[in-house]
Parts: sequence; C-alpha cells; structure tokens
Amino acid sequence: MIKHLLLIILLGLSINSFAQTDRQFVRDGNRLYHKKAYDKAEIMYRKAISKNPSNSQAVYNLGCALMMQSKDSAAVVQYQNAAKIEKNKLRLASVYHNIGVICQNHRMYDEAIKAYEQSLRNNPKDNETRYNLALCKKLRKKQGNKNNQQNKKQNKDNKNNQNGKDKQNEKEKDKEKDKGNNKQQKPQEEQMSKDNAEQLLNAAMQSEKATQQRMKKALQKPSSRRLQKNW
Repeated sequence: MIKHLLLIILLGLSINSFAQTDRQFVRDGNRLYHKKAYDKAEIMYRKAISKNPSNSQAVYNLGCALMMQSKDSAAVVQYQNAAKIEKNKLRLASVYHNIGVICQNHRMYDEAIKAYEQSLRNNPKDNETRYNLALCKKLRKKQGNKNNQQNKKQNKDNKNNQNGKDKQNEKEKDKEKDKGNNKQQKPQEEQMSKDNAEQLLNAAMQSEKATQQRMKKALQKPSSRRLQKNW
C-alpha cells in the first residue's frame, strides 16, 4: 500500500512538472531571482524557453540572470535574442539598455553608445539611459585622447629607436671608412717614407760626389796659406 502511495505521489509530481507552463517557470524563476539565487533562476528561465522559445520575457530574464552571474557574453546573446522577438517598446528599451551597460563595463564605448541610442528610440523618457549615453560619449573621447597620446609616444619611441639605429649605423660606417682610410694611408705613408729615403740617398750621393769633385779641384791648386799647428 505504501509503495503504491509513493508511486502515485511521484507520478503526480511528474505530471505536475510536465504540465507546468512556460509562464509558471518564469514566475518560479522570478521568485528565485529576487532571492538572488541567480543560478537556480537561470534553470527556471531555460525551462520556460524550452517550453516556449518565443517567450520574450523568459529570454530577457535569462539574460538578466546571466548578467548577475557575470556571464556577460552569454547575457548579450540572450538580450539580442529577446530584441528579435520582443514587440513591447518599453521592454525593448530595457533590452538595449542592459546591452549598453555590459558594453560600457567592458569599455566598449562605441557599442554601448549604439545600444543606448537604440534604447532611447524605444523609450525617449528614460533619463538613466540618457545619462549613460552622455557618460559613454565623454569616456570614448577620453579614451580616444589617451590612445592618441599612447600612439604619439609609441611613434616617438619608434622614431628615437630608428634615429639611434641610424646613428649607430653611421658610426659603424665612419669606423669602416676610417679603417679603410687608415689602410690606404698606411701604404701611402710607406710609399712616402720610401721616396724620402731615396731622395735622401740621392742627395747624399750628390753631396758626396760634389765633395769629391771639390776636393779633387782643391788638390790640383797650390795652397797659398801656411799650415798652422793644432792646439
């Protein structure tokens, strides 16, 4: 009897679970979401979507549950899916607002700006979205200036490195040139030394020859002076 009762209870639970609609799963998910049980809420929303893939509320809420778990890329996918099937403009505004928040948190300001603008098209009265849009534009400008400064610094560093390399190359070329000049200069110096030696030798020979000629002439002439004693 107990076994039959247990079986009936289990069957009843299974039938109840099977009979639960996508809206009921969404409500269960919402209760868990408000209790900050985001992982469990995610499960409920996925069950709702499996029941009815066109339930835009389930898809949007799944994106929110994923976002609260820092699963940002997965959350964006669900928000984009919700945007394709959602017809209510206020909900569409919320979808794009949340996409903007995720992009802003990741400093993807261009994407965030587009999302916020799309959100304001659906709900022009949303001041929070308008504020976020203005902030993103300011942050994008600041980011652009920072990137420009970094690019200028990088270009300057590259230029300095190139100038350093050019100077080093010029220095090495000068060394090679000096080395070549020294090599050329050395044979020239050796040639000059050889030429000087020959000139000196010729001069010495000429001088010696002239001296011999003078002595020869002197010996041929009679001396008119007396010889003096040496001291």
